Amino acid sequence: MAGETQRTSASARGTPEGVTVIGCGFVADLYMRSLRTFPQIQVLGAFDHDAQRMAAFCAHWSIPALPDMGAALATGGLILNLTNPTSHADVIRASLEAGRHVFSEKPMVLDLDTAKSLRALAGERRVQLATAPSSVLGEAAQTLGHALRNGLPGTPRLIYAELDDGFIPQAPVEAWISESGAPWPFADEFRTGCTLEHAGYYLSWLIAHFGAVTRVVTATAEVIPAKRGLKDCAPDVSVAMLYFASGPVARLTCSIAAPHDHRLRIVGDDGVLQIDKAWDNAAPVRHRKRLRIRRRLLESPVAKRIRLPGPTHPHLPRKGAAAMNFALGPAEMLEAIRARRPSRLAGDYALHLTEVTLACQKTGVHEMTTSCEKMKPMPWAC
Repeated sequence: MAGETQRTSASARGTPEGVTVIGCGFVADLYMRSLRTFPQIQVLGAFDHDAQRMAAFCAHWSIPALPDMGAALATGGLILNLTNPTSHADVIRASLEAGRHVFSEKPMVLDLDTAKSLRALAGERRVQLATAPSSVLGEAAQTLGHALRNGLPGTPRLIYAELDDGFIPQAPVEAWISESGAPWPFADEFRTGCTLEHAGYYLSWLIAHFGAVTRVVTATAEVIPAKRGLKDCAPDVSVAMLYFASGPVARLTCSIAAPHDHRLRIVGDDGVLQIDKAWDNAAPVRHRKRLRIRRRLLESPVAKRIRLPGPTHPHLPRKGAAAMNFALGPAEMLEAIRARRPSRLAGDYALHLTEVTLACQKTGVHEMTTSCEKMKPMPWAC
């Protein structure tokens, strides 16, 4: 049933040749920069409930402004849901009910029951529902998967994943403005929480390469009260232990308090695989062998960089905090729909990533109720 529910159908609104953007805020500009690297993808139009914001966005990128949600759902193409997290569920549901394929910004939704109901609705309407982040399809993540499939660093045992972003409440967040003039939505970010906003960057990689998580044990805290005078903020630090059915155990830390650290280290029987930059599609993947020298045990001070043999995907220079192509996911999804196959970022994977992410946000012991298979690598990473 899983494969069947992810297929396209004749009743869906045709094979999309482009995308329709819903939500014209800060992140939408990052998607537009990225979509320009895929000239075969046409942006058919954009809608935002804030007419002034929509007008500025559409004028900057020279795309049609759509008058209302109904027009957006009738325009055609893949729906890019780039609204605020609290609006994700409503936009996804309306899009699925209209028979539209959807790629949603993260977190896909804010509770598991809603995620399951939307997954079921996508199956009923025989359309696909996929979720960001796209970096799992990027060169760094795919190189890491290539190294693991080729036996580095031996059998994986322990994973340390860091997503610490510095003491963000003291940063000049009011000055962070996107290309078309949208402010960084710091109030939404603080209330949604750094875990729901950022955990997916490494969770997506780990689930892709190691498969399903069976249990999450999480501790969270709010260590910086009244951030920018806001109340009702989510935890600003979380530490989650992830137990994978395939064997490895991972510790994932997210915070907006600790000094910036985006390292990923996979410890195996023969050494360590390491990446230092989660938000750089071209971040080097390095392997350090474990050595015994006299009476000492250590990882080699000289690391070997792991490279793929050929070209990968369009890259973008660093813009703000990231050097990521946000369109990798929508591009892969469009190709999957054309080929009448499930997208790598849809279906069981999207639901499981959402459940694990939500578990990392809440203190406690969480037994996972969803599952997924390991992700098929991109053709250029095989």
